[in-house]
Amino acid sequence: MSTNTPTTTSVSELERLKVLHNGEKTPLTFSDAEFERRLGGLRQIMAEKDLDAVVLTSYQGIKYYSDFLFTYFGRSYALVVTPEDSVSVTANIDAGMPWRRSYGENIVYTDWRRDNYYYGVQQALQERGITAKRLGVEDDTMPELIRRRFRETFPDAELVDVSQDSMRQRTIKSAEEIEVIKHGARIGDLGGEAIRKAIREGIMEYEVALAGVEAMTHEIARTFPDSEIRDTWVWFQSGINTDGAHNWATTRKLRRGDILSLNCFPMTSGYYTALERTMFLGEPDAESLRLWNVNVEVHEAGLELIKPGAVCKDIAAELNKIYISHNLLPNRTFGYGHSFGVLSHYYGREAGLELREDIDTVLEPGMVVSMEPMITVPEGQPGAGGYREHDILVVGEDGAENITKFPYGPEKNIVDA
Repeated sequence: MSTNTPTTTSVSELERLKVLHNGEKTPLTFSDAEFERRLGGLRQIMAEKDLDAVVLTSYQGIKYYSDFLFTYFGRSYALVVTPEDSVSVTANIDAGMPWRRSYGENIVYTDWRRDNYYYGVQQALQERGITAKRLGVEDDTMPELIRRRFRETFPDAELVDVSQDSMRQRTIKSAEEIEVIKHGARIGDLGGEAIRKAIREGIMEYEVALAGVEAMTHEIARTFPDSEIRDTWVWFQSGINTDGAHNWATTRKLRRGDILSLNCFPMTSGYYTALERTMFLGEPDAESLRLWNVNVEVHEAGLELIKPGAVCKDIAAELNKIYISHNLLPNRTFGYGHSFGVLSHYYGREAGLELREDIDTVLEPGMVVSMEPMITVPEGQPGAGGYREHDILVVGEDGAENITKFPYGPEKNIVDA
């Protein structure tokens, strides 16, 4: 029988908001100066759009400006940025962790009322003396249900999209960001080596994938000892499963003669990097070898085209010519590359920096992009399977640095196991 003294507190009397400074601040991924640089860029956007404040609600927005990467599980999160400071609004289920792992202040909302999240955002502004008439939001990731609730919470405010401007800011990486990305590329290479060693006839795709994930996770923990260990994954595909770039590992067993696709994704504090390679288990047939070499030709041409001043759509158009010369353009699967930074398979995308025919962005120093041509030949045709190579390049003042070191092509990636 419980001996606890009964309480007379009702749910309606429980607090709606809390301040939970539990423990000490954890060392963040970047310096305070780096976060002030980012917030300064956002405040410049605020000034240009005549905004009283910005309420960021996306994974990438909150992470980029505060270093906090939330876990959704049906609860909303926000980062309220004013001309003077920033404050995250987080769920009580996370307790003091968001404050410990974020730059700026923090308000915690409880579960005792359904609208406490919106109340928390409202209070964050009121406590700073802000009556919002123009409020910045992220239209690209804000569902209509959330947007309607914000309109109800701030009936006198116009909601103005800042998502595209913020995205453009994120495409130019700082030296601190590039350092993290370079480590990510190095760790991806280590994952690739672990996968190469695990490949053998009869092993299942997911077993190979686990070898890569384990190797990368250990190295992330060693290199970034203060970071959260989360989200690193591998897509390892074989045979018909190579046809799509985002096909998850299965229980399919590897067979001699299989085309293989190695895809490592080390995630360091929300920062995505990738290594992707075509491989074969045993000697490929003549048509498979031809297709593989064509894709390598496109890949190498693309590496040469990435440089400051190049236009995304022009790179795509030039590489299309190679596929056209081999009658393979219809087999191309997606664009030729994309930006890197705060993104993952479930959040984020700097869509304004993709190497596609409809993107006219000019490459600038500080941008980080991939070169990743892919073609797919359907099952039943000679050379069936998906062929893809992927390197990461940092655009500099005079050219671009390829930070991916894992070898590519038939001379290096035919595994005889």
